Amino acid sequence: MRITLTAVALFALLACFNQPGWAQSPHFIDSKTTANIESNGDLRVSFKEAGLGDTATTYSLTATADATCTCVTNSGRCPNAANKLTFASQEATQGTFNPKNGTVSATLTLTAPGCPTSQSPTCGGGQTLELSAIDYHNVALTDVTHNVSASGLPSEVSVTLFTCP
Repeated sequence: MRITLTAVALFALLACFNQPGWAQSPHFIDSKTTANIESNGDLRVSFKEAGLGDTATTYSLTATADATCTCVTNSGRCPNAANKLTFASQEATQGTFNPKNGTVSATLTLTAPGCPTSQSPTCGGGQTLELSAIDYHNVALTDVTHNVSASGLPSEVSVTLFTCP
């Protein structure tokens, strides 16, 4: 009976150490984390996280977007009175990725907020309100599965897409 209890205890101990979660130590590789604004105003964040084991991992990307929209003509020119509208918007997206060899290398994109059509200024005939500048601040990338945040990300990214005279 003593041999059987010893064998059961040894088997239980080995089973505990054979769990894939024990080897995990999730962490972002800061040098592989970048944030860029695309020509349409979308914020594109690329990242790499290691130490994940084989668990599918969900990421959340959030930011506050301060957008400026300007009236432009159908030919893409600014009218003499360059009417502008500036507003703030909370933006968020998420994605789930499967690690390869314990690592996720991926990209998440926050879509730039659209220019509202029902707010002032009302553009004149033949004009539309177009995104002319955007500033993303309080940018945060989080591995929500393991509760780990990326620290290598700039807290603010901005671009002027066009200016009117």
